[in-house]
Amino acid sequence: MALSFMEGNEAVARGAMAAGCNFFAGYPITPATTIFNNMLKMLPPTGGICIQGEDEIASMGYCIGAAMAGKKVLTATSGPGISLYSEQVSFAIGSEIPLVIADVQRLGPSTGSATRGADSDIQFLRWGATSGVPVIVLVPKDALDCYILTIQAFNYAEEFRCPVFIASNKEIGMTKESFDLSSATLPSLVERTLYTGDDYIPFEAEPDKAPPFLPIGGKTLVRQTSSTHGPDGFITIDPEVIAANQQRLRTKLHAARERISLYEENLVPDTDTLVISYGITSRAVEDAAKALARKGNPVSTLSLKTVWPVPEQAIIKAAADFKRVVVIEMNLGQYVNEIRRILNHKIIDFYGQMNGVMITPAKIMEIIENE
Repeated sequence: MALSFMEGNEAVARGAMAAGCNFFAGYPITPATTIFNNMLKMLPPTGGICIQGEDEIASMGYCIGAAMAGKKVLTATSGPGISLYSEQVSFAIGSEIPLVIADVQRLGPSTGSATRGADSDIQFLRWGATSGVPVIVLVPKDALDCYILTIQAFNYAEEFRCPVFIASNKEIGMTKESFDLSSATLPSLVERTLYTGDDYIPFEAEPDKAPPFLPIGGKTLVRQTSSTHGPDGFITIDPEVIAANQQRLRTKLHAARERISLYEENLVPDTDTLVISYGITSRAVEDAAKALARKGNPVSTLSLKTVWPVPEQAIIKAAADFKRVVVIEMNLGQYVNEIRRILNHKIIDFYGQMNGVMITPAKIMEIIENE
């Protein structure tokens, strides 16, 4: 056993290094700054680049340029910064630019409480870019998750050529804890598929795949644009060409939905209640479930680690035999309606809290026992 002792933000940085990250740009913001600090320590000695932009908009611009040049890119921010990232996140989606964005959430709206945690941005991460094209959002529950899911985020960014979000929060990001990394199963690294032919068409791809990649600045001309474009990279207003590209941007993620649906479940026989949660709230749910079992009132649990695209089949399968589903969120209900949409024949109870205080196991027990 080899115990590590670090906060979630350091684990994100170390996970990024393990994934082969070689470029970071960002702007200091509580509670994400220690990701930046750790990358500043680790990247330059390995030949990587770490830059502080003059603001969040510039930082995302650096990241997009580096990713288009072939770098594996990480940035980190919190709610106000994610708002400023929005336009260039849309660019990365539309032009299929791979990068990983760590959002260490804090209590909103706006500046909110910089030192108080909440899962404030769950809906914004999904819908904060124009077009509604799906994105991948992974949610860690602890420091070990931060390490593993960061590697997974880079793998998805490389495979699908898209931005991938890590939706951490202040309580995970700035809390130090011990974990045994040597006992964890780490995903094998994935690299973006490189084009090997002679006549490169930058956005030509199978209907459910990302196109192969060539970096800008090389021997082959690579076209990039933030406007609607055809496979050749030229701007177009042809409805059929636009529709085909929009559909592929959706299909490349939705076709892989089950494979990228990450979760943990503890389905206890002869229980009638399933508790669904994500992030640090899942840890309180686990403690509550153990206490309820000791009282002779056991429940089952489902902890989501992928929230977008919605892991529909995992939720349907887990909930199939339960009369009651309870959803717990560290906000006022940003995900529960997805559960209600999927399980529209089930009784769905909800508890949300967004006051800068974590939801306690005792509160969760009260919700579960108050049928």
